Amino acid sequence: MEQEFYRGLAQRVRGMAEKADPFTRRRLLDLAKLYDSKRGAAGPGATERPLPAPRTTPPPSSFSGPGES
Repeated sequence: MEQEFYRGLAQRVRGMAEKADPFTRRRLLDLAKLYDSKRGAAGPGATERPLPAPRTTPPPSSFSGPGES
């Protein structure tokens, strides 16, 4: 799934590069290469980053008491 995400980003960036000025085109193509390398780094056995552990207590409320408006 992550590979598809980076592939889509690289395609979008290359599409924008086609219409950009030479300086911006070069930078966009470098960015597309970066996305391609991230896509390639996630090999067949790679797993996605795990989600953080859920909070055990709710965050403190920003309201000091009931009925305040």
